[in-house]
This record gives sequence, C-alpha cells and structure tokens, in this order.
Amino acid sequence: MAEERPSLTDRVANGAFLAIMALARALPYERRIPAIGWLFSRVLAPLARWRGRIRDNLALARPDLPEAEIEALVRAVPDNAGRSLAEIYAGEAFTARIHAADPLEGPGLPALEEAFEANRPVILACAHFGNYDAMRAALSGRGWPVGALYRPMNNEAFNRHYVPAMSAIAEPLFPRGRAGLTAMLRFLRGGGWLALGFDQFDREGAELRFFDLPTKTVLTPAELALRYDALVVPIAGIRQPDGLSFRVHVGAPIPRGTPAEMMQALNDDLEMLVRRHMDQWFWVHRRWK
Repeated sequence: MAEERPSLTDRVANGAFLAIMALARALPYERRIPAIGWLFSRVLAPLARWRGRIRDNLALARPDLPEAEIEALVRAVPDNAGRSLAEIYAGEAFTARIHAADPLEGPGLPALEEAFEANRPVILACAHFGNYDAMRAALSGRGWPVGALYRPMNNEAFNRHYVPAMSAIAEPLFPRGRAGLTAMLRFLRGGGWLALGFDQFDREGAELRFFDLPTKTVLTPAELALRYDALVVPIAGIRQPDGLSFRVHVGAPIPRGTPAEMMQALNDDLEMLVRRHMDQWFWVHRRWK
C-alpha cells in the first residue's frame, strides 16, 4: 500500500521549519539555542495564540500573580519550548553536554540505582516541564534502559524527521497505538524504564486536583506500576539560569496505593516544582476544562 503523501499545508509548514533549523545550525550551540527560543517567544507564540492560553491558565491557577510577572511568563514559556525543540535537533551537541555533566540528583536517585541492579521496571513520571529530553539523555548516559511513549505528530512530513531526532537522544521509543503498546509492555515486563507523561487533560481520566483545581488526570502510569511491580518516580530536567544546562531531579518514589492516590501524589509533586519554576511548565496546554 502506497504511503499517503502529506498535505500541501503540512509540507509548506515542514519546509519552513527545516529552513529555520538549517539557518540556526550555522550558529554555534550557545547562540543557536537562545535564538530559537527568541523566535518562539516573539514570533511563533503570537501567531499560534499561545499568549492568550497562557494568560487564561494563569488566571485560573495563579490569580494572585501581578501583571508584570504574567507578562514575563507569556514570553518565557514559549522561549523554553523553543529552546527545548532546538536541543532535540542539536543531536550529539546536546547529548554530549548532558552526558559530560551527569546532572542526575535528588532523593529518588538511590532508588533508581537499586532498580537497575535488580532489573526492576520503573515508571518515570514526567511532565511538559524544562526539557523532557534532558532526562532521557541523562539516564541513557549512565547506560540505564530508558524508553518512552510518544504521540506521532499530526504533520506526517514533520514526523519523519522528528522521531529520528528523538531516537538519537535515547531509545527505544514507542508510538501510541496497538503495536507500540504491545512493544512497550514487553519492554516494561523485561525490566525497562518507561517515561510517561501525566500532565495533560485526559477525558477518560480520574478527576483529581492540580493547583487546587479539578482536572481529569490519566491513571495509566500508576496502573502499570501496580500491575508490573514497577517503581514510580517523578523526574524532571530543570533548566538552569544560563538557559543551556540542566539539573535532572529525581523525586522520592511514590508509595503504592490506589491509582488515584498515586497520581494525586504526582500532581502535588509537579505543582510544587512548577511553583518554584513557573516559566518552565508548558502553560499552553488546556489542562483545565
């Protein structure tokens, strides 16, 4: 069966992205990453109407913020998103920096070391915060078996280079869908470590709390952990003030309980992290509906 050709709109958007990245690659790494961040903050965010969504979410979750801080976040959140995408496409220049720094830290790190020695499966509970791929690079740099579930992009032309770029940071990757799910569960049963996001609205999820607001939260990370006796740890790549380096913080393991109790604990942990680094969570998502 012939592969369906991407639409003209998708091909044009993809071509524009590749042209921008090609120009950016002419810059040294230390200038390239902030340059793409600036482009996202000053050009893409207004065009994509991200600024309005950020303001709407902040009005719900942090109505106490002064206007000056809101305005700063409206610019900083897209900047972090742009930097993160540029880092994915930086390839070895990005992963080599992470591997050399070995930035893993936090109260959950000894538990990860024990899980590796025992060949115990691990659920790495992560969010759209800082740079998700800094975490994958840091773990793979130690030779630890980190895999991830991902949602293929709607733009198939973009997806054709996006997936190889992510794969170059760490493998395996599992696309959402039946085949990906089967391979993912086989990996987890064999002692693999699976990175799963939990911070987006899930229509089929349980109604839990985040920033003391009700929101539907996926239960899958906790359910898989209970089914396969996997360790559950919150983990995040926290961008440092220089805008280029990271701390990869491994939180304390989540105690076993009901899936809802475990996911609420993860929501609470993420909320504390976001409150400390408001500019690093992707406030563009429609987390509350």
